[in-house]
Amino acid sequence: MCTWFYADHKALENYITRAQKSPLTREIMLTMSRSTAMTGDIRPTDVAAVIASGKNGNMGVFTMVWGFNNQASSKPIINCRIETAEQKSLWRESWHTRRCVIPASWYYECGVSPTAEGYNTLRQQRDITKTRFAVQSAGAEIAFLAGLYRYEEHSGKQIPMFSIITREAAEPVKSIHDRMPLMLRQEDVRDWVQPDMNPSGIPERALTDVIMEEASV
Repeated sequence: MCTWFYADHKALENYITRAQKSPLTREIMLTMSRSTAMTGDIRPTDVAAVIASGKNGNMGVFTMVWGFNNQASSKPIINCRIETAEQKSLWRESWHTRRCVIPASWYYECGVSPTAEGYNTLRQQRDITKTRFAVQSAGAEIAFLAGLYRYEEHSGKQIPMFSIITREAAEPVKSIHDRMPLMLRQEDVRDWVQPDMNPSGIPERALTDVIMEEASV
């Protein structure tokens, strides 16, 4: 699955500007020494503009950091399998009460091009040059990636951290990888982030029509 996504400032300006105006943005910058630009390539531990439900239950845009911390891993946990989100303790509470959506221009997938020929063994597949692809929702400027978030303490401050939910890959991504982010239709964003909504039915309506092309950035 992807290890980063791309945020084009022009397409996502509304989300990014709203997030940057939040007092939390400066707090994250000072507490965790993170850039708050929220544009370009967004990688694990970076800051991003995220759609979530606020304290009053209304949908808003917030500043969050990518990756749950966990004692079992020295690296941040950046992805969550949708098949186990409700069962595993790391995700269970967030699955039911803290769901979010990460607006992205596209996400990156690296793999062997479906048109590549001339290799047969696993070693040959490992040695072949991987191609970087940009994957986005067909016909849309914004890909809405479903996620979960929670609060973690950093230097005495409660900081919201998010992880992206993954699902079994659909075509054409399936040709190079078995997983992909859960990509929502724009009309399902509000239902997904509402804490009183049952999230189980949303993935069935999730967007599967995506386009994949060799990345040029």
